Amino acid sequence: MKKKKILLLSDDIRLHSGVGNMAKSIVMGTVHKYDWVQLGGAIKHPEAGKVVDISEDVQKQTGVEDAKVLVYPVSGYGNQDILRAVLEREEPDMIVHFTDPRFWEYLYAMEHELRQSIPIGYINIWDDLPYPHWNENAYESCDVLMAISKQTYNINNQVCQRKPRVEGKDLFYTPHGIDESKYYPINPDDTEFKNFKLKACGGRDYDFIAFFNSRNIRRKGTSDLLAAFKYFKDTLPEDKQERVAIVLHTDPVDTNGTDLPAVANALDDKMHVIFSNNKLPEEGLNYLYNMADVTCCPSSAEGFGLSHMESMMSGTPTIATVCGGLQDQMGFRNKDGNFLELKDFNVETPTNSTGLMGEQHGPWTYPLWPNLSLQGSPLTPYIYDSRPTIEDITTALKFWYDAGAEERKRCGAIGRDWGIENGFTKKNMSDSTAIAIDACLDNFEPRERFTIIDTSKPKQKYPTGDIKQ
Repeated sequence: MKKKKILLLSDDIRLHSGVGNMAKSIVMGTVHKYDWVQLGGAIKHPEAGKVVDISEDVQKQTGVEDAKVLVYPVSGYGNQDILRAVLEREEPDMIVHFTDPRFWEYLYAMEHELRQSIPIGYINIWDDLPYPHWNENAYESCDVLMAISKQTYNINNQVCQRKPRVEGKDLFYTPHGIDESKYYPINPDDTEFKNFKLKACGGRDYDFIAFFNSRNIRRKGTSDLLAAFKYFKDTLPEDKQERVAIVLHTDPVDTNGTDLPAVANALDDKMHVIFSNNKLPEEGLNYLYNMADVTCCPSSAEGFGLSHMESMMSGTPTIATVCGGLQDQMGFRNKDGNFLELKDFNVETPTNSTGLMGEQHGPWTYPLWPNLSLQGSPLTPYIYDSRPTIEDITTALKFWYDAGAEERKRCGAIGRDWGIENGFTKKNMSDSTAIAIDACLDNFEPRERFTIIDTSKPKQKYPTGDIKQ
């Protein structure tokens, strides 16, 4: 039987972004089932305008002899004309959109010409509370919604009221997954690993290493983490202070973040801060997680939080804010002692950020309970800034330091086993996405023009009306 062809709109699967990596995992895990064509975005793509056939490489990596994957690289996210050209040339059976819909508004402005001929699936990578009604048109336009976290699943369900969603038909929970064969505990006596660690640490041997792996942007809390590490260090006896370090795998300076070396020097110029900003393959990242004693994710908002699960698979315990998809990975139990389920995230209890669903959690993590404040921007009018305090991050670092190496190793091993058992794997992500795609293809019904949405942006209504001079 001829394979269905899926057009993927997302970050280029050959690039090292979170979306790109997860999209690649989905494609690689389903090439036995679908042919894939991608409109691969990047801020300034060096191959924009080309068509790149990576089928042969995918065949070698997957062992699927008839695997077909084409990439149309674009700078930014493309436009209507580019999409029309790709649709005409490739004639796909379905569009799968994987990233933030606000960056692809042109797609949903084409609803009147697309939805009568081709189904659209959306993999929702991130939405936070309050319920983001600015995304309503995008959600309503799509034939199937796939949510990477239980909180996002709940948001999709609550926002889609004009076209209510049905679990297992057009609403699915498809959590991100990590390749457990690429992220795993390494024997500390392994020669190659020891050499890597020694080089990464500048020839020094540390008793305790904290690790951060994410973008250098404000919501990731990197500067707060540096401040917390300084205060944690100061709690130690003077002779012990020289034997702790923090490794930051991120761009030291980012226009969307801050100048981290300047922050570190201002806090304490004697603090051992190690920067790692080279793009590493999964094997190299696994080395970094293994050389760490704890991975810190003090984000104020997070779709899934890949570094948290990568750390768990590597057998390294974590510190993380109770927000977004991080909640799914922390092993929280409700009042009955059961792990939190989709149904626990509802209108009355949309998040566990306050511990309402339960405070008991897996031993592999130390939760940071956020302090909620409402922030916003023109692109995102309102969102909770779920920032933990520097004091709480300091306490968490001290907790894992005091736990000792053997206890950290024990807790990390439990976290890895739990992550695999509960489906946070590359295979489960691919399989669950394929189930959603198949359901969409089976249930697709062409829609008349604008039967669900109005693609024009609604005008803002202000409580007191317009002020006129």
